[in-house]
Amino acid sequence: MSKQRELNLPFPAIELPDRFSDFIVYVDGSGDHSLQSINPEYPVFVLAFCVFYKNHYSQKVVPALQELKFDFFGHDLVILHEHEIRKQKGDFAVLASRAPKEGFIGRLTNIIDDSNFILISCVIDKNRIRESDAESNSYHIALRYCLESLYQLVSEKGQQDLETHVVVERRGKREDNELELEFRRICDGENRFRQDLPFKLRMASKASNSAGVQLADLVARPIGRHVLNPDQENRAFDVLKAKFFCEGGRNCVGSDYEDWGLKRFPGP
Repeated sequence: MSKQRELNLPFPAIELPDRFSDFIVYVDGSGDHSLQSINPEYPVFVLAFCVFYKNHYSQKVVPALQELKFDFFGHDLVILHEHEIRKQKGDFAVLASRAPKEGFIGRLTNIIDDSNFILISCVIDKNRIRESDAESNSYHIALRYCLESLYQLVSEKGQQDLETHVVVERRGKREDNELELEFRRICDGENRFRQDLPFKLRMASKASNSAGVQLADLVARPIGRHVLNPDQENRAFDVLKAKFFCEGGRNCVGSDYEDWGLKRFPGP
């Protein structure tokens, strides 16, 4: 793909090679990634990839989240974090009473519902991990499944030869170094396709206030709760169902996403 695209600047006009894909991917997780410790109330680790078209993300999603923050907090420096929202901690103490909480959750749910992103996730069921996998890193297991599904997605869109950036939140020097090494290993051919994957890792600090990373954090836990209690009411997951990458493309939104947009490890 050698198309050129024009960068619109006052002067002079610059033509850039069509090197990057139309997508940007934001990643976050839910639960403890350790396979040695298991929380009986939440014995899973979930990794979620939110795949956005860049134009939609920059023109619609980011402004909507900023407007939400201005309306409820007076500034846009608040970082949306699922745990703090749920527990009404820190900045979210203003949601302790019913009316503001329902208003905030309603607005946030509408933003997620209106955001046209494609969801790819992997859920690690710690209670079903085999002894031979117990020393593995659940983040790394989930990362491989999600990157493989992401490759299927960009291939379906004809963008497998273009570079796509995958943005994750920094977790600590040791964890970041291990993640970078595993990411490179997967993209250098240690995947089920046995070929190079066109993805580049970028790490963002929490202080970067990335809207995409915050959305990935917000969607991960509802996925885990659905896998643990599929018959329990889960309004957040109901919103997400139509966003999962699925086998039949646009013709099957809201269904046929098992083992495509929603991976489970170990499998059924």
